[in-house]
Amino acid sequence: MNQPIPKRTISAALTEVRRLTTYFRPYKWRVLVAAVALLIAAGTMLGLGQGLRWLVDSGLAGGNSEMLDQSLLVLLAVVILLSGATAVRYYSVTWIGERIAADLRKSVFDHLITLEPGFFEEQHTGELLSRLTADTTVLQSVIGTSVSIALRNLLILIGGTVLLAITSPKLTGLVSLCVPLVIVPIVIFGRRVRRLARATQDRVGDVGAYADEAFHGIRTLQAFGHEEHDRQLFGTQVDRSFLAALSRIRTRAQLTAVIIFLVFTAIGIILWVGGHDMLAGRITAGELSAFVFYSVMVAAAVGALAEVIGELQQAAGATERLLELLGTTPKIENPATPITLPEPPRGEVVFDDVCFAYPTRPDQPALDHFSLQVEPGQTIALVGPSGAGKSTVFNLLLRFNDPQQGSVSIDGVDLREADIGQFRSRIALVSQEPTLFAESIFENIRYGRPDADDQAVYAAATAAHAEEFIQRLPDGYATQLGERGARLSGGQKQRIAIARALLRDPALLLLDEATSALDAESEQAVQEALKILMQGRTTLVIAHRLATIVSAQRIIVMEQGRIVSQGTHGELTKMGGLYSRLAELQFDSRLPVAEPVVK
Repeated sequence: MNQPIPKRTISAALTEVRRLTTYFRPYKWRVLVAAVALLIAAGTMLGLGQGLRWLVDSGLAGGNSEMLDQSLLVLLAVVILLSGATAVRYYSVTWIGERIAADLRKSVFDHLITLEPGFFEEQHTGELLSRLTADTTVLQSVIGTSVSIALRNLLILIGGTVLLAITSPKLTGLVSLCVPLVIVPIVIFGRRVRRLARATQDRVGDVGAYADEAFHGIRTLQAFGHEEHDRQLFGTQVDRSFLAALSRIRTRAQLTAVIIFLVFTAIGIILWVGGHDMLAGRITAGELSAFVFYSVMVAAAVGALAEVIGELQQAAGATERLLELLGTTPKIENPATPITLPEPPRGEVVFDDVCFAYPTRPDQPALDHFSLQVEPGQTIALVGPSGAGKSTVFNLLLRFNDPQQGSVSIDGVDLREADIGQFRSRIALVSQEPTLFAESIFENIRYGRPDADDQAVYAAATAAHAEEFIQRLPDGYATQLGERGARLSGGQKQRIAIARALLRDPALLLLDEATSALDAESEQAVQEALKILMQGRTTLVIAHRLATIVSAQRIIVMEQGRIVSQGTHGELTKMGGLYSRLAELQFDSRLPVAEPVVK
């Protein structure tokens, strides 16, 4: 997903960030309050210079103690107003930054879960998580802090420059000569900071992707004694991230140093010229004090803007990465006017002359002119060697992919013309390695139907033969399963998955090698649960062990994406061919059955 890093100007960076304006619209009143507070704070800061001029010329130079007291009281009032406005501004912009970051995270997540599974097979999960968390944090910091600082200093820069011109046109002319010296390095260094910021964020994504992969494969990692090797590889990724960040930091440090040197050198020159003008009587001490005050403010504003521009460039990189995700178009979308499936659900399935090849292997058809009709209530088994296309049948039925030719329909409606949510609500999947979540057993079962009441969950667990082992757990149904159900055995996970499917009460049941990885005792318990689950439902079974599907009403033998034979177990055994050879390997005790050859 990492793209070449384009060169961007400051205006282009601003354009990237401005693309987020739609996220501000719901909070326009908050933005208005922040803007008013910002104007008041900037105005009072500029007013301090005029107060200083009045204090010096009327109070100190004039020897008027009463005027001095009044001047100090006015200054105190201005400072109180300044502090109050600054507090309101800080709270408002920080609130906006946190809220926008939260909304962005939700938008990105909401969009990602609409993308087809193939998208996640092509991307690193850690990289996606980095964009979802780290990049939105960068934007939160910029929106909640840096943008406010930039606007405040921009106002001070503009207002301070105007007041400088009013106070002394001659000295202001000198200031204007120094401006190009400051702007040029900002432009030059800013472009490089923008590129380096994107590179840094990409490297952080690589770190997250590697760690995510290592943690998910921790058992394999430790079983193969791979710890030291992974430490070195992860360290390399971290060092790459550090070096990328170091380049960005070094460039920003150079930019800051150059700006500070140029700005304060210019102030020194202005003080030298202004001091001679005051000694010659061309300006008063108060005017010189005000001019110096405004010069320092303008210089500080320029320095702050230089710093913020670096952060803005970094935010542009984060924005680009996030909008790149939000701009990813789902390959599987709902039709504009979906056809409603008939009620009640029947569970009829038809594959009509389907041809399909995965995008990564366009020249290798996974299904080649595949046709299959499954009547409501039938149990159909799919067998064949690895790569025969069995899992592809399930992928197309769930519409994780669309066929390039032909059609797949449920209850007489082409899936491309049906509402995705409606037809998927009629399907339940129990896979070889069921996905469980780091929630309680109760919530994992209710995942199949979130609106189900407690009694329905208990009934599903009982029917799935899961009640007994659940009650033996310390917290029963409230037991937290840990990531991916790590606290349960394989057979227990399967029975939770079966309970989830029972609760869903589907018309169409998909069993993907649901017992292939279990020991004999666990398999027996799961088989009993599956018998209850399959009653009265259309069932498609991907078979690993042929013993589990000998009672199927029809067995479909697949090879290279085609149906090569079909029939009952007895018919296929007598027929000879692929199924007969597979059955001989698995059922003939005279032959060693070390490893099944089907999937």
